[in-house]
Amino acid sequence: MEHRKLAFIGAGNMSRSLISGLIQAGYPADLIIAANPSFPKLDGLAAEFGIATTQDNADAAARAEVLVLAVKPQMMAAMLAKLVQTTGGLQGKLLISIAAGISLDRLEQMTGGHDRLIRTMPNTPSLLGLGMTGLYAKPHIGQADRDYCEQMMQAVGKTLWVGAEDGINQVIAAAGSAPAYFFLFMEAMAEEAQKRGFSAAEARLLVQQTALGAAQMVAANPQLSLAELRAQVTSKGGTTAEAIRCFQEQGLAPLVSQAMAAAVARARELETQL
Repeated sequence: MEHRKLAFIGAGNMSRSLISGLIQAGYPADLIIAANPSFPKLDGLAAEFGIATTQDNADAAARAEVLVLAVKPQMMAAMLAKLVQTTGGLQGKLLISIAAGISLDRLEQMTGGHDRLIRTMPNTPSLLGLGMTGLYAKPHIGQADRDYCEQMMQAVGKTLWVGAEDGINQVIAAAGSAPAYFFLFMEAMAEEAQKRGFSAAEARLLVQQTALGAAQMVAANPQLSLAELRAQVTSKGGTTAEAIRCFQEQGLAPLVSQAMAAAVARARELETQL
């Protein structure tokens, strides 16, 4: 991976996971700086990873070639306006956004017309190095910038480029929000297991280990479709077949479709509000 001077504007969990992944991948700590209003997060990053830190966003920006915009979406406009005013502009810098709900056109407005921008949408398993990140850039963004951004996000998991910006909203539905879908399903299973006589700890163990094993089986068998993997554990007339029949009769697939459509609709709505 190319090593550029890199600044994180915002030092929350996602910044921390990216910094951790980059350092583990061999990125030089002396090329990374993090900016945040308060010291506790900065002190933790400096102590653990040996990076530079500052409370001044303009200071971080001045020392970097690439800025990762990692503040809360509702804070982005004010932060960028102040940053542009303080620095006099962001000429020559690549900006990578990890904020949900802010389009590239809106980011250009917030930065006074700066258009060297890439939009990404990581999900929370990035904190464990198991993330899934969608990426989008306008056609004028060069391949070197695309490669740099992709390799940075691959430090915390897998990546997928989308061909149109609305694809980021589809990534939100299929990956960004999706960990919560699985947690909800696991929660329902664990609650039912407790009703059937298991303790809370036992129920959680049964469900989490099964979910982990199922995900690992998917990853270990890319040659098999998800339907084929399901069929392998669904003996005709058996217990699994009966449970699957119940899910299908109750409309699991249409319900998932409706839920993902609702996530996309909300993502599009948010883009008009920020």
